[in-house]
Amino acid sequence: MGLNLTQKMFANKLEHDVWPGEIYYLEPDLVMTHDHQGPMTIREFESMGDIKVWNPAKIIFVMDHRTPSQTLTSVENHQKLRKFAKKHDITRFYDVGEGICHDLVAEHADVKPGMIFIATDSHTVTAGALGLFATGIGSSEMASLFATGKVWLKVPETIKVVLKGNLQKGVMGKDVALYLLKILKTGGADYKAMEFGGDGIASLDMADRMSLCNMCLEMGAKNAIFPVDEVTVQFYREKGLEITPLFPDGDAPYERVIEVDLDRLEPLVALPFSPDNVFAVSQLDKEYPLNQSIIGTCTGARYEDLKIAAEILKGRTVHKGTRMLIVPATRAAWLRAAREGLLEIFVSAGAMVNVPCCGPCGAYGMGVLAEDESSITTGSRNFVARMGAPGALIYLSNSATAAASAVAGKIVDPRNYL
Repeated sequence: MGLNLTQKMFANKLEHDVWPGEIYYLEPDLVMTHDHQGPMTIREFESMGDIKVWNPAKIIFVMDHRTPSQTLTSVENHQKLRKFAKKHDITRFYDVGEGICHDLVAEHADVKPGMIFIATDSHTVTAGALGLFATGIGSSEMASLFATGKVWLKVPETIKVVLKGNLQKGVMGKDVALYLLKILKTGGADYKAMEFGGDGIASLDMADRMSLCNMCLEMGAKNAIFPVDEVTVQFYREKGLEITPLFPDGDAPYERVIEVDLDRLEPLVALPFSPDNVFAVSQLDKEYPLNQSIIGTCTGARYEDLKIAAEILKGRTVHKGTRMLIVPATRAAWLRAAREGLLEIFVSAGAMVNVPCCGPCGAYGMGVLAEDESSITTGSRNFVARMGAPGALIYLSNSATAAASAVAGKIVDPRNYL
């Protein structure tokens, strides 16, 4: 029997075939922490005594969650990470204003196909879009990894998702994720790998793939992964790197196979208070007025998200009574948007543009909602109190839907604005 993609990641590292359910103690190729979990990781690491990290060249620090600093605690935590990095010669350090960790490691080609990448963030699964095993762990386990250079991992069972057809205008990778959440529900893929294949993957660019893999975490997935196809090869070629294509074996084992017809997929929205409470925007049975619209977070703030939002907002105005916040994922995305005039379109339409950071994902100092307010967001979660007051209503959508809904002041189908 052949190997699926996740098995191949383990086999590449261990130099022998592996099978679902087996547990291995291995050294990852790269690890990362940030200013949210990093301070706790450092505290646990330093409690072990005056020791050195196992390999500073394999550690990345990112300041993205609580930036720019809103509180004394957050800036003190930033100082803690800077001092620790200097003491331990950790040179891969993305400071305040660079952007969101998951986007930065892809943008700078820190992560590469075939790697095993571990980080203290649940949405580390995003990197699987690039053809690697990527997953999150807790702070204390990362402290142990800093000290020993190894981590326990179980080879997960794999759910294969076969994509057919092509994404239509106004439909994005986020909608594929919401469709799968409707099928599997939150927790429906607990400690499973989500592997994507089929002819339809060719119509998903890297931004779509990253958004899709990102949201697999909401299904409980241990990791999500795409093959290393021409889209991936071209992504790295543009960064001056040549990589080798990688696909699963034809007889690879899968626990379950799900088929998705992209030709029939339409813009979806998750209503409060769960990412799996999913409905087609065109089939909503009543109006859902909005106080706020957000394009941001590691789920939906890449250049491609900004581009389609600008296409919708150009020549239009954000609805009176609805505020719009746009937070690009990285400095590079922000600069490209500035060069191409997208930021001018946003501001002219009445939107607010912020510095690259995690921003309103968990109401980190921006986009907080009052008790009787509602917001649509390109983020990944709409749990109770995720963005402020417990009674605030949060709707999840793709960036096109968020932009069109900002103009309408209520949730609308973006295809009517494109």
